[in-house]
Amino acid sequence: MIDSTPKTFVIDTNVLLHNPNALFAFADNHVVIPMMVLEELDKFKSANNELGSNSREVARGLDKLRAKGSLGEGVATPQGGSIQVMIPYDEIVGMLPGVNDNRILGCAQRLKREGRNVFFISKDINARVKADALGIPSEDFENQKVNVDELYTGWIRFERPAERVKELLSVQVLKPNDVEPGLSEKLNSNQFVLIEDPNDDEVSLLFSYNSDKKILERLDDESPVLFGIGPRSQEQRMAFELLLDDSIKLVTLVGQAGTGKTLLALACGLAKVIHDERYKKLLVSRPIMPLGNDIGYLPGTKDEKLSHWMGPIFDNLHFLLASEERDPDEVIKRLIQEESITLEALTYIRGRSISKQYLIVDEAQNLTPHEIKTIISRAGHDTKVVLTGDPHQIDNPYLDASSNGLTYLVERMRGQKLAGHVTLQKSERSELAGIAASLL
Repeated sequence: MIDSTPKTFVIDTNVLLHNPNALFAFADNHVVIPMMVLEELDKFKSANNELGSNSREVARGLDKLRAKGSLGEGVATPQGGSIQVMIPYDEIVGMLPGVNDNRILGCAQRLKREGRNVFFISKDINARVKADALGIPSEDFENQKVNVDELYTGWIRFERPAERVKELLSVQVLKPNDVEPGLSEKLNSNQFVLIEDPNDDEVSLLFSYNSDKKILERLDDESPVLFGIGPRSQEQRMAFELLLDDSIKLVTLVGQAGTGKTLLALACGLAKVIHDERYKKLLVSRPIMPLGNDIGYLPGTKDEKLSHWMGPIFDNLHFLLASEERDPDEVIKRLIQEESITLEALTYIRGRSISKQYLIVDEAQNLTPHEIKTIISRAGHDTKVVLTGDPHQIDNPYLDASSNGLTYLVERMRGQKLAGHVTLQKSERSELAGIAASLL
């Protein structure tokens, strides 16, 4: 039997800081914002970062509702529900008084005592555990969640007998349904098809799907080599194809440590900026944890702060430029002085228009969907955006493998002609790194 009792959702502060649109994400249900949540949001309103922006957006949304009625009594939303700001709460025995998290739960407890069908929504795991202990159903905010176990990989592998693979060696164009019946209905733009001999993984063919012509186009057997780096696997070959294709404006690379995500992106970005002069600069950035901080807490000047924070990027650049005849440190220094390479904090990208640049955002799994949208919306004319990360290595306390911005982006942009994605599964850093990544 379906429970038709109206639901009341008590929203925690972190949900609104994560996504200010969560205010209106509960359809025709009753949404309660405890007064303590507004007090906590007020602490962020002057911050010049994503948290500050989200806090201000929530305030503007509530202010518009206030013009339509009393928030204390509840204001109707266009979706047929209502939003109410709640002041009274229960002091819960056994929980520390004066703690805002406990006061917010006290609001949920009071509403439950009044007979409401209450649900507590929070991105804080401990807060959800506390709610459960109080007998209050609690959930994460799942409006932008994806099933990471079924995340789009960007490629499909088919095993075929050696005779069939050899027959296809001279084929440059292939109809998807010639590989498998019904395949044409399953493929997305820029998706790859790998055909292999199961008894010999050295015998393989790689195709890319052209959605306009509805055909599979064979990739050249000759792999590109940039700064002494070439693809070590078919997965990396796919990544090179996307990273070097100027018609593809958005590339996402997902994989565990050692799969070569950042190294490949930097190699292709450098080649496009320095050798081809296709873009005017390579702009590289990484999110700073915890969420919303800038680089102020790091020691030294801004350049010194950046050098600490961008250490992994410098390591990769040094590795790539070591193949040059000159000192790689001097080459990097010169490229930065000439602004062929720019290293920037994501905090300072907001509000800018980034034109004709090759933008790489590393560790993008630590960004929220809203932050990802903000970054991509900065892309101006003729800019390519590359995001790399590992959804299973998240430092943001309010994100997980299913709710982070990178995995959300992969699924939302799936099938778009100007976007491409590859999930890299094989570690290429070293045998030891590969074993550690899979076992530890």
